[in-house]
Amino acid sequence: MPSHEDPAERHGYLHWFYRGRHPTRFGKFHNRIWAWLSGLGLTSTLLVTLQVKDRRNAQLHSVVLVAADYEGHRYLVSMLGDGSEWVQNLRAAGGMAFIKRGQSYPVMLTEIPPLERAPILKAWCQVATSGRKHLPVSHQDPASAFEAIAGDYPVFRIDSAT
Repeated sequence: MPSHEDPAERHGYLHWFYRGRHPTRFGKFHNRIWAWLSGLGLTSTLLVTLQVKDRRNAQLHSVVLVAADYEGHRYLVSMLGDGSEWVQNLRAAGGMAFIKRGQSYPVMLTEIPPLERAPILKAWCQVATSGRKHLPVSHQDPASAFEAIAGDYPVFRIDSAT
């Protein structure tokens, strides 16, 4: 988990959604609505609904995330760091998950090593206009600025499971 506080919690309305790098009750409710809409395919194609089994009870949980394109692949970023439930569940599931947009299809999410994350984080910041507020660097900074924080923000490449 990032050692620094979440910059988004100081930005206007976002403190209603996140506290201590975790979603508030309102944030969870908001996420469920967007995950449902995205799962139906009613949102921008940037948004995807990730479904992953809970590591404690094997229930399928859904979360809406921004998918960024970089060098011919799509990636997901944990804007809240290693402590995100979906990241912990995904690691426990060995990277197996589902992406839902209209229909659900199996995917394998491969975690990118920290030394390779900086340019992907930069690309993600270009499209994740709200999510980028959780990072302590500006989306306008060069990719090299992301190197210092790359270890704090897990990045996963989306691969087909078939």
